[in-house]
Amino acid sequence: MASTGAAQNPHGLKTTNLGEIWADLESGIRQIFSRSSMAKKRYMELYTHVYNYCTSVHSSSQSSVRSTKGKKGHQGGGAQFVGHELYKKLKDFLEEYLVTLENDGEDLMDESVLSFYTKQWEEYQFSSRVLDGVCQYLNRHWVRRECDEGRKGIFEIYSLALVTWRDFLFKPLHQQVTSAVLKLIERERNGEPINTRLISGVIKCYVELGLNEDDPTSRGSTVQVYKSAFEEQFLADTERYYTAESTQFLQDNPTTEYLKKAETRLTEEHRRVTVYLHQSTQDVLARKCELVLIERHMELFQTEFQHLLMDYKCEDLGRMFALCARVQNGLTQLKVLLEEHIHQQGLDAVEKCQETAMTDPKVYVLTILAVHQKYNALGMSAFGNDAGFVAALDRACGRFINTNSVTRAAQSSSKSPELLARYCDTLLKKSAKNPEEAELEDSLNQVMIVFKYIDDKDVFQKFYAKMLAKRLVQQSSVSDDAEATMISKLKQMCGFEYTSKLQRMFQDVGLSKDLNDRFRTHLQKSEPLDIDFSIQVLSSGSWPFQQSPSIALPTELERSYHRFTMFYSSQHNGRKLNWLFQMSKGELVMHGFKNRYTLQASTYQMNVLLQYNSGDWFTVEHLEAATQLKQEILLQVVNTLLKFKLMTCEDETITESSVIRLFRGYKNKKLKVNINVPLKAEQRQEQEQTHKTVEEDRKLLIQAAIVRIMKMRKVSKHQPLLAEVIAQLSHRFKPRVPVIKKCIDILIEKEYLERVDGQKDTYSYLA
Repeated sequence: MASTGAAQNPHGLKTTNLGEIWADLESGIRQIFSRSSMAKKRYMELYTHVYNYCTSVHSSSQSSVRSTKGKKGHQGGGAQFVGHELYKKLKDFLEEYLVTLENDGEDLMDESVLSFYTKQWEEYQFSSRVLDGVCQYLNRHWVRRECDEGRKGIFEIYSLALVTWRDFLFKPLHQQVTSAVLKLIERERNGEPINTRLISGVIKCYVELGLNEDDPTSRGSTVQVYKSAFEEQFLADTERYYTAESTQFLQDNPTTEYLKKAETRLTEEHRRVTVYLHQSTQDVLARKCELVLIERHMELFQTEFQHLLMDYKCEDLGRMFALCARVQNGLTQLKVLLEEHIHQQGLDAVEKCQETAMTDPKVYVLTILAVHQKYNALGMSAFGNDAGFVAALDRACGRFINTNSVTRAAQSSSKSPELLARYCDTLLKKSAKNPEEAELEDSLNQVMIVFKYIDDKDVFQKFYAKMLAKRLVQQSSVSDDAEATMISKLKQMCGFEYTSKLQRMFQDVGLSKDLNDRFRTHLQKSEPLDIDFSIQVLSSGSWPFQQSPSIALPTELERSYHRFTMFYSSQHNGRKLNWLFQMSKGELVMHGFKNRYTLQASTYQMNVLLQYNSGDWFTVEHLEAATQLKQEILLQVVNTLLKFKLMTCEDETITESSVIRLFRGYKNKKLKVNINVPLKAEQRQEQEQTHKTVEEDRKLLIQAAIVRIMKMRKVSKHQPLLAEVIAQLSHRFKPRVPVIKKCIDILIEKEYLERVDGQKDTYSYLA
């Protein structure tokens, strides 16, 4: 330690005793805490007092207070920064000042104590910052050194001021201050205007008092004091207040009004944090309010949700969704309720139109779409297109579209894809009722919505392919672009394989046009035909047509038939033509009536009508022998001609001996008449054949899937194999377990698989 006296002070620092400066320094500090104006010169005098004291050289007796600690780097007469006595004097001053304040405020309550507390805090905080500035040299050297050496209870002067406030004013008064704040908040919740500055002032003080005592030199604060002194009581008060309010409100008002009330309250509490509470309260306050206002009333909300769905109250449903989304698992039950509601609405809608829908696919599809569009719109407007609610809509639609009163009446789960395919046919077939191009595009998009939910997409494919084939063969498509658009949509959803045959049909139509051009050129070089004859050659693997039984062609058609057969054989050696007479058609010009009519007829109808070139009447037996048509088909053709009043028959029930006469008195407002209507026998046979083909194709697909899986797995248990087959094929159809088992047995017979000896239900793959 350096002794007193300039002779032993090589740095030239003079000795400054605290007693010499304290009186003036204390006077200045009192001036600071009385908020009196202070000239800059006076401020610098106070700063200089602190500086001189901290940098003065003291005798060992004066500085022996901390001699036991040891001071690194201060031996051998070096300058020694001191400050313990000054620090203690400052601390005593602050304590004395605050004890006086506490006495002034201890009897105050409610807004009075808040006004007192916030005013004194703001003034004290300002004065403490000024004092901290005066003592900067003390902070930078003595305080920092003490903290670095691990001495507890030493703070920078501003922090010392906060600690002193906490111990001598906050602790005695915080309960009555906090109580006053909570009362003020409750008054605001009750709708009274309040002075929010009183609350925000207290809150700022509580936050500022949260000193980080592990790092006394840090100016940052924690919210520990704020949470323990205010937030815990505030949250408890909040729960008590809203529990009482919500219970009473629900007793006096409908649930829909409560939803509005809860929404308003949550908004208010969010604003409350923004205006005068600490931001750390935002989340915990929101959770507390959500617990009391929403979670505890979830059963009531769920009951009301069903009523709102029945009444289609979009605004109220949206409000309930927004509230329930705020709590954990709050939407789970609502999704279940929505799915069940949509499912039931779909079933009811289909049941109402069941009789019409069985025969009119447009009614069926538009009924389904109406339900989907209604609840899809609800999902967007009320539920913000939430993924969970969209999934609920999808599940519900999938359920009622694939199983409803129409499918039960038809005793087939494949009725929906069949009717959807027929609806597509009405859209894409030429008709006076065809929509405009933009409307048609929209209608096809709507079709794809329903198609998405169809389980048996393979059934749709089969029916769609048959109807597309007819449209292409009969040249009855509304346009090639529309057909291509629909195929593109199917390809996008199901992949290339799903539409490969459909696309090959288009290619065949184009090739047939070239073939006809070559045939006409060939005829011009030889002997032209006496009729306008064109043909379409279709590759058998791509077109869903069955070979028709042979018939006896009339003379007028036979020559064209043989000429083309010879031409095609010369062009394509080794190929065989199978004629599809049931798909052929033509035009006949009728000269036997008063007017000259042109009839658009099927080949079967033409065959019968051309017989009457040689007579006015024939028996059914004669017609059957002449045309070689099956009796069932012939009778339907004859009945069609009778219905169009081209023929007459005196018998009510037509038999083989019935006489069918040409009706010479036939009249029609149109000179061109289409009598080519589908035969019921053909339609029924075609429908049965389509379903039979679907079942056979499914067995092959299932067998192929089993082989793929077993080739990769080598060995598999029965149940995992079933599950994987179903998963692989579910995008096209839902395989039935008995059919899968049957396919496994077939593959075992074909020696693709074998059962593993000694292991139950285990199969191995045979390479």
